[in-house]
Amino acid sequence: MTQTIARRVRPLVLLFLAAAAALLAGLAGAAPASAHAALTGSAPQQGVVVDKAPTQVTLTFSEKVALSDGAFRVLDPKGKRVDTGKATELSGTTYGVPLHAGLPDGTFTVAYQVVSADSHPVAGAFTFSIGAPSVTSVSVSDQTAGGGVVGVLYGVGRYVSYAGFIVMVGGAAFVLACWQRGAGVRALQRLVVSGWLAMTTATLALLLMRGSYTGSGKVGDIFDLGLLGDVLQTKTGAALVSRLLLLAAGALFIAVLFGAYARPETADDELGEEREGEEGADAGENRAELDDSSARRDLTFGLGIGGGVVAIGLAATWALAEHASTGLQSDIAMPVDVMHLLAVAIWLGGLSALLVALFRASEDTPIEGSAVRGFSRVAFGSVLALVATGVYQSWRQLGSWSALTDTSYGQLLLVKIGLVIVLVGIAYISRRWTAQLPETATTEAAEHTEDQAADPEKEPVAAGAAVGSDAKRAAQLARQRAAVDTARLKRLRDADPLRSGLRRSVLAEAGVAVVLLAVTTVLTSTEPGRTEEEAKAATSASSSSSSSSSSDQDGTGALTLDMPFDTGGQDGKGLVRLDINPARVGRNVMHVYVERPNGRAFDVPEVKVAFTLTAKNLGPLPVNPDRVATGHWTANEVQIPMAGDWKIAVTVRTSDIDQVTVDKNAQIG
Repeated sequence: MTQTIARRVRPLVLLFLAAAAALLAGLAGAAPASAHAALTGSAPQQGVVVDKAPTQVTLTFSEKVALSDGAFRVLDPKGKRVDTGKATELSGTTYGVPLHAGLPDGTFTVAYQVVSADSHPVAGAFTFSIGAPSVTSVSVSDQTAGGGVVGVLYGVGRYVSYAGFIVMVGGAAFVLACWQRGAGVRALQRLVVSGWLAMTTATLALLLMRGSYTGSGKVGDIFDLGLLGDVLQTKTGAALVSRLLLLAAGALFIAVLFGAYARPETADDELGEEREGEEGADAGENRAELDDSSARRDLTFGLGIGGGVVAIGLAATWALAEHASTGLQSDIAMPVDVMHLLAVAIWLGGLSALLVALFRASEDTPIEGSAVRGFSRVAFGSVLALVATGVYQSWRQLGSWSALTDTSYGQLLLVKIGLVIVLVGIAYISRRWTAQLPETATTEAAEHTEDQAADPEKEPVAAGAAVGSDAKRAAQLARQRAAVDTARLKRLRDADPLRSGLRRSVLAEAGVAVVLLAVTTVLTSTEPGRTEEEAKAATSASSSSSSSSSSDQDGTGALTLDMPFDTGGQDGKGLVRLDINPARVGRNVMHVYVERPNGRAFDVPEVKVAFTLTAKNLGPLPVNPDRVATGHWTANEVQIPMAGDWKIAVTVRTSDIDQVTVDKNAQIG
């Protein structure tokens, strides 16, 4: 008995462990939700020195954003706010906030936190100076939104909502399209209901956490009714509320599927057992009354249409509020995204239902080979739809081949593609096992009947039941015999190499599918490659424009050098940019910007610069710039003694032990 229980539980334990490992890997490997709207320009520009104080600060993003109170904050060198706090949309994707009059000279910090059109929070900061750069007390670390405990909980909620949708929709589709007798199987009923419960719970949690997730990030703000009211007025809030309403309709669908729809099968099975010893017209009339195939076809059709409408509506709540709703060809992208989500649900959700049917279905209702083959055909069609829609989505979100390897989105997409290929390979093995299964379970039943007749050990039990006068004793013996028969049939089924092979391959498919879902969840909260490359291009253009602007003001040349670095440690890659103005003999002003690969400011502990004129055997001349803001260092008294081809070396330290020196030659003077 213990071994039997262990065999039942072991596959489910393995699947649970795979799910836990995949979820932890996905959450641990993902940074807080990356911005999907990139800052492409500002006035004043990042790092520029202006002669007089501006009247406002404007920011331009790659797509529309939602503003809230305190969306833009402008801080003076002492950390005091100098903006009016009333950020407004100026035109298109450009937004501005007015500044107070009479601002002093020094370095000012602009911090922003908004929500992009695809529902993800966006945060960042940059500096500009009035008159001349100065030391500032403002310390804005590499500002990100959607981080902390709330960010992790929100990520878990997204994963659970996706998983619930897949299990609920895919499990119901498996029953209707492939194995209608499965509507009466308790294990399948629990699977689909669990998917509905998981999705409903996760949606409620996401709705409560949304305000804190896009704002303060504080756990205490999760239950702030004021924030909840603000969320309900946003596109994402409306999508989550719509999802809850559709889930209410989904509950009605599930009740009918596992209620009225399941009863004819149960009644049919019971009547079939009664008919074994009956003759006459009455039995035939009863069976005709219960087995009304026309009514059942109508009910199947109605459930298919109703369930399809609910499934499409649920998928649309993602498409209308996230990636597909903004950017290039959004009118095409949204229906494609709905089709993609449905294909994933039918394939992976059906796979989970098949796994449950193979491991947990009772001995009285074993899944037939025809049902497995039917799902194999449905899954093949889903994979074709998944590939077609996935190719379009990849093109739309990447924009170039280089983004496939140079951006976080592209790298995650490569991982997802690899997992899909592995999953398809395992599915091919499953199809080979499926092709060898018998059409129905009648063969097993016949073998079981013959085995019963030939087994002399059962005679004493039957005799005892027949001659016993005690009704309770007879009932007990009958139950024992039924248990023995059930165990014997299960041993026969477990010993079948075809079913055992299919179970192992389907279990492997499910394990890979869980990891794939974790990667997909992280991918949906990662900045698309197209947007990330646009942000990099905008940052480079802004820096070049800033250098040109400085050059025009001084009437002399200016020098800008970009040097990639990699300290070799964790989170050690980046880019260091040097702006030297006016790049001539004598006094120069130097700005050093340290950026991450995605173009955002990199908060490193130390930066040092050294100048060497090799031709004159002069140097190295060390310069220790002062940190004025996150990723921004400056030195106002850089003395260049003579003109020549100088080697400029920059040492960047990213941790206590990880540092590297990069250099580049440049003509100065």
